[in-house]
Order: sequence, then structure tokens, then C-alpha cells
Amino acid sequence: MVIDIKTGKTSGEQSVRQNSLKAWLLASRPKTLSGAMVPVMLGSAYAWRTFFDNGAEISFDNSAFITSVIANILCFLFAMVMQIDANFVNDYFDCVRGNDNETRLGPERACAMGWVTLPAMRWAMAITTTLACLIGLPLALIGGWNMILIGIACVVFCFLYTTCLAGLGLGDLLVLLFFGIVPVCCTSYLICGEIPWLIGISCGMVVDTLLIINNYRDIDNDRASGKRTLVVFIGKKYAEWLYITLPTLALIIILIMYGWSEKNILLCFGVYFLFVQTWNQMREIGAGRALNKTLGKTARNILAYGILISLLIIFA
Repeated sequence: MVIDIKTGKTSGEQSVRQNSLKAWLLASRPKTLSGAMVPVMLGSAYAWRTFFDNGAEISFDNSAFITSVIANILCFLFAMVMQIDANFVNDYFDCVRGNDNETRLGPERACAMGWVTLPAMRWAMAITTTLACLIGLPLALIGGWNMILIGIACVVFCFLYTTCLAGLGLGDLLVLLFFGIVPVCCTSYLICGEIPWLIGISCGMVVDTLLIINNYRDIDNDRASGKRTLVVFIGKKYAEWLYITLPTLALIIILIMYGWSEKNILLCFGVYFLFVQTWNQMREIGAGRALNKTLGKTARNILAYGILISLLIIFA
């Protein structure tokens, strides 16, 4: 058993050897990766449906098919590495600024708990940022120089989010852009040349529920520290309604695009039912660390949305 160097605790996740594989796994926050994977999943579903509707066939002699497959794989890898990079950036700067203190209600963070040292985390940020750029660079050969500008924007806002923009109430807008419109539209564009704006907006709305429940839980700490999230601006009651309004509008967008058939309604209702369950639990708990349960369920709901709506898009 390894004792945590800051707290002296030896149970659960707090028994972590410094800079160990387990420490880095916890720092990467695997539960958040659904937020990065789902937009690419939806963009892929739309793109491949369009690709084959236009008469293309699966053929390893078809250069367009091979290029599209490579682009799809690179989009997934770029999104996952950028999400891990963003988690490392958030972990590091929140620790340096003292945001992850004893009043924190969310899951423990690697640097604050001493699982990962600050110098090691700086190296990790440099490595994941470089790796993301190397993964994204070939996409410029496929989609043109504008892919470089989009990649630079992703890296810049990855750092700006934690360091300043999240405290100005702009976090939700960034989620809509960089976990919705940008990855969905770029993935589709690189595979089939089309840009599904509405699907990107729908995806961004759904992924934003993860940020809302996170900020809902932390509203008192954020107010005390001067961090002005959207939830701080509008208050807890309106935040509760925003949480359920976003997936409602997102699913209506999908139904408007693909029709109100029984099959489509059933798939959307399956997603919506999960969000309603989590919404009710969110309101029942109201405050405290118990809201971490709803955080995990929200990540599950986002993944369910990605899978079911991708199926809807493919088979509609």
C-alpha cells in the first residue's frame, strides 16, 4: 500500500504511487473521453452515409476510400489526444493557482493530490500537445491549409479555456464550438467533403451538459474564488432547466433533419429518457459531492447519444 504524500490516506484512488502508470491514467480522466469521441463518431456516421450514398464503394484500390479511412482514424486520434492534453492543462493550472484545495467537491486531481509532480505534468503537456500536432498535420494534406488553422485554434483554446475563458462564462460556448461544430464538421469534411452544421450544433449542446453539471456542483466554490461560469451567472435553478433543455433541442434538431418516423423517435426517446433520469437525480441531490454520480451518468448519456444518433444517421 502506498500512502499519498499530501493527505496520508491509503484507501481507494488515494493509494497512488507518484508518477506511476495509475497516476497518469487518473490524470488523463478516461470518463471525459466520451466527450471527445462522440463528435467524431457523429461526423463519421454522417460522412460515410453520404460517401456511400454518392455511389462510392469499399475498395482498397480506391484512393478516395483509403484517404477517407486514414482521415477518419486521424480525427479520432487527434480528438482523444487533445482531450487528454486539455485534462493535463486543467490539472496543472488549477493546482498552481490553488483551485484544487480542500473545499473541492469533484474527483481528486493528480497534481493537487501529489500523484503527479508539477515538472512531470509540464513535460506531459508538452508531449501531448506535440503529439496532437503531429497527428493533425497530415490532415492538412487531405483537407487543405485551413486544417492547420483549425488545429492551431484547438491547441490555443485548450490552454485559454483553463487559464482565463472558463472564468468569464465562455466555457459553454467553447464546448459548443470545439466539442460540437468543429470536430463534427471537420471529420465529415475530411471524409466526404460536406459540412453538417446542424449535427455539430446538436452534438455541442449535448456535450455541454457535462460542463453544466460540473459547474452546477462547483457553483459555491466558483463564486467564492471569483470564477464566473455560466452557472454562476444564471443560478442553480436556471442551470437545472438548461441541463435538460439542451438535449431536448439537440434531439429535436436530429428529428427535424431525419424525419419523425417511429424508429427515429424511439432512438431519440431512448437518449432523452437517460437525460431525464439524470436531471431528476441532479435536482434531488442539489449540492455536494454526491453530484459526482450525475457527472458520471451524464458522460454515459453523451456516449449513448453518440451511439444511438450515429445509428439513426446511418440507417435513416
